[in-house]
Amino acid sequence: MLSGFKDFILRGNIVTMAVGLAIGSAFTALVTAFTTAFITPLLGWATGSIGDYSKAEFTVEGVTFLYGKFINAGIAFLITAAVLYFLIVLPMMKITARADRNKPVDIKAALRDCPRCFSQIPGIATRCAHCTSEVKADEKALEIAGLLPGQR
Repeated sequence: MLSGFKDFILRGNIVTMAVGLAIGSAFTALVTAFTTAFITPLLGWATGSIGDYSKAEFTVEGVTFLYGKFINAGIAFLITAAVLYFLIVLPMMKITARADRNKPVDIKAALRDCPRCFSQIPGIATRCAHCTSEVKADEKALEIAGLLPGQR
């Protein structure tokens, strides 16, 4: 029973996820500190307000609402999301697209609807697998598949 737990904990993706969470929380703390130290005072200076609106609040019937802290958290979230998108997600999408460029094309991946029964069939199919009616193959799918006119 304990060996199964040990295998689960030491599995590569669990350890990777734990490291990612630790780095993510450290990065969030860094962005929050940056927002509090630089962005908030700059926004306060630019808008001509008190300079540090993180302490801004209002009171309703004796209850104090610290809306400045919420604004700081929103700014920190936007900075974190932008950094993650532009420094991690966007480059990974470009790397994946570049790697997929040289992959062989799966000729069965391009699907279309059968004109008779409306079920999905491969683009190069000449007969529907569901209703067995004869259909004309999609010319573009045949071209991508590299099928010559004699092979059709």
